[in-house]
Amino acid sequence: MLAVAAPAAAQPSALRLPPGFRADIVATGLAGPRALVFDHGGTLLASLSREGRVVAVRGRVVTVADQLDRPHGLAFRDRHLYVAETGRIVRLRYDARTLAARNAVPIVRDLPHGGHHWTRSLAFGPDGRLYVAIGSSCDVCRERDPRRATIMRYSADGTNARIFAAGLRNPVGLAFDPRDGVLWTTINERDWRAGGAPPDYVTSVAEGASYGWPSCFAAGGVFARDPELRDPGDCREMTLPTVELPPHSAPLGLTFYMGRQFPAEYRGDLFVALHGSRPGLPAVGHKIVRVRRAAAPPRVEDFATGFHEGDRVLGRPVDVVVGPDGALYVSDDHAGVIYRIHFAP
Repeated sequence: MLAVAAPAAAQPSALRLPPGFRADIVATGLAGPRALVFDHGGTLLASLSREGRVVAVRGRVVTVADQLDRPHGLAFRDRHLYVAETGRIVRLRYDARTLAARNAVPIVRDLPHGGHHWTRSLAFGPDGRLYVAIGSSCDVCRERDPRRATIMRYSADGTNARIFAAGLRNPVGLAFDPRDGVLWTTINERDWRAGGAPPDYVTSVAEGASYGWPSCFAAGGVFARDPELRDPGDCREMTLPTVELPPHSAPLGLTFYMGRQFPAEYRGDLFVALHGSRPGLPAVGHKIVRVRRAAAPPRVEDFATGFHEGDRVLGRPVDVVVGPDGALYVSDDHAGVIYRIHFAP
């Protein structure tokens, strides 16, 4: 079992990385940094959900926007900053020179609010449309709102709402593969009242597909009916996930590495932040993993560990993003820091 230690960052020297890689802390003392994004000027922004703020890191921490309702997802388009609060999406006019975001305009006012899973993640696709991840309101149930446990798609102005894919209990990370334009997401699967859980997973997402929740779950490459759901239904029309992960790993942010700072063998691979199991459960997650896309099937291997030590949690990775410098930036909402991982043989 893991006990949550008082927030204290895993020191960069304690992080275990592949040979030649190094980690630095670029921001500290943050109140639970969550989603990360770089603006068009190369400045890193982070959402601080608990404080209702979005901040920029440019040598010091600057408030970009505040008085928000649990902001999480961040995205840029046409020099506007898009912020996903738990119940709406706002668009702000953004100045990369002054780091000011003004004139907030709600473009989606009625997202399913709060609930069992409150985060709302954002990504613009190669089609110019806005994709929004919305988790379920419960662990296992039949939702009344069909937008729950889905990825929604909107026009950039918030109109033309459509369900892109369903059956996704708690989708958090959203990333488009820059080579083929396919959307990928991370899924936190259900718990069972009697203990245990099916695998969490990372998957490519096909338009119109359903990935099982709440009726079915995937384990070992096959679907099974949920044992706690009355009349679970048929699993034959469901789509299997691409990569299964250990239960309770809690995969959150993900990003494709297309930079050139890492060795060439990393190019095109997927990095995923595993937030880790909650207190009271066996230790799992609390690390960054690399999904090697060239392997068949894709292979998962540890990339950055050391976020827990013995029975003490030192860090909980939330998001990963590749910077203009080709380094990998990681938010940690337990220790309140942002790491920069780079190759320095």
